[in-house]
Amino acid sequence: MNRLLLKLAMTLLLTGVFCVTSGVAQVSPSTPKAAHVQITHGPELEGASGHLAIIRWTTNNPGGSPEHYGVVHYGTSPKDLNKTAQNPIRLNPTHADTVFRVRMEDLTPGATYYYKVDSMEANGKSDGVTSTIKNFTMPQ
Repeated sequence: MNRLLLKLAMTLLLTGVFCVTSGVAQVSPSTPKAAHVQITHGPELEGASGHLAIIRWTTNNPGGSPEHYGVVHYGTSPKDLNKTAQNPIRLNPTHADTVFRVRMEDLTPGATYYYKVDSMEANGKSDGVTSTIKNFTMPQ
């Protein structure tokens, strides 16, 4: 059993999945903020079934703190996007792009939903980009 744990720990250390210094896991450092964040692909419906849907979009890497949130503002009227869904993401400072995926729950089958997306750092500071309003209809 000890051999298995040692092998697993070595694999994680060598692959960079887990770094330990003085017994504490390291957190990714902040990276320089992008001068201008823009949506390069999407937003679009990745999938919908039952009572949930996933919206996906890609931006250039916004930089800043390593923890960000993808945010979807949505509702059944384009003039009243009164609901919000968000999912956390950890930025990879070595990637030029960031893919956000946000799960929206408790949706009504057959209803049309309107939405727009944005993203923010963990402290709530916006990345400064918002999409136009899009829509999709939940399957029956």
